[in-house]
Amino acid sequence: MKKISILFILAAIIISPLAAQQKTSSGIRLTSAVDSACYAIGMSHGLGLRDQMATFPGGQANFHAVAEAFLYAITGDIEALQINPELAQAFLQAYIMEATTKDAEAAKIEEALYLAENKTREGVITTESGLQYKVVKQGEGEKPTIDDIVTVHYIGILLDGTIFQSSYERGEPLTMGVTQFISGWAEGLQLMPVGSTYVFWIPSELAYGEQGKGRIKPNTMLIFEVVLLSFEK
Repeated sequence: MKKISILFILAAIIISPLAAQQKTSSGIRLTSAVDSACYAIGMSHGLGLRDQMATFPGGQANFHAVAEAFLYAITGDIEALQINPELAQAFLQAYIMEATTKDAEAAKIEEALYLAENKTREGVITTESGLQYKVVKQGEGEKPTIDDIVTVHYIGILLDGTIFQSSYERGEPLTMGVTQFISGWAEGLQLMPVGSTYVFWIPSELAYGEQGKGRIKPNTMLIFEVVLLSFEK
């Protein structure tokens, strides 16, 4: 009895009779395993690029421009490209350097203005380091030290209201050593008795600083609502 290849099974699933009769929104028909494999490549690279460009400097990324240039380049239709291919890389490098610098400067100004206003709000306390926090609920347990391991639920928010991290969305709390957190967290956690809920406003120098990290752009201040569930010595 012949073995059925995994590729054949996957292709059969992808190219079902119903799928073969339907077009994608662009009119592309997936009628063979090669078509589906190529589509999968495009999808994989597209999803990866979308994540990489989430922090694209200078404004919202124009994905239609990306798609058009990619299509002309990969099909060899060089004449249709609107930018000189020989100069494109140099232009991109110069653009990213300039736009990143401008974004970082703007973020620093925005941070300073926000923190100056926020510290005047009722219940907000500013520490010597510049960390700002507010007690939403004061617990009755002990406070962790720098050497302890904490278990927390949290929501991370940017100044524009975007939630960029959430243990609730992940479906489980986070357990980690206090020293493994950014310095704003490490300081704030040691102020919290177990059972407490605090809001932290963390200046960029107590977070990811001028380098940023992942979706966090350079000089970005962060807001966290943190629930300290427990800790271990």
